[in-house]
Amino acid sequence: MQVTPFLMFQGDAEAAIDFYRGIFPDFEVVELTRWGAEGPGKEGSIYQASLSIAGQTVRCFDSPPVHDFGFTPSFSFFIDCDDEAQIETLWAGLSDGGKALMGIGDHGFSRRFGWVQDRFGISWQLNLP
Repeated sequence: MQVTPFLMFQGDAEAAIDFYRGIFPDFEVVELTRWGAEGPGKEGSIYQASLSIAGQTVRCFDSPPVHDFGFTPSFSFFIDCDDEAQIETLWAGLSDGGKALMGIGDHGFSRRFGWVQDRFGISWQLNLP
């Protein structure tokens, strides 16, 4: 068994993929297919993509129907960073156009921790144990 996060975007999956590619050094698009003209999705938008972020598989797509919901901070990616430089780099990248949910700093339970919601609404908890 393998558990894989599957992110449902509403037309901006490709922009998110490009954004994450510029932030994570160990990022790979493993597979990407697009909606065709016969689609229910908009032609050329992401039908399905499989990504690898630091060895973790993440899938995503552009949902054809518009939904009344989006991403929520109740689900987040938790990243244990290797060093100070890495947590600062990830924080700077992910917070660009996003918002801090818990500012980066020493909160007593780890050396450094920050919780950010990126410009696409995805929540990331960055930790330096």
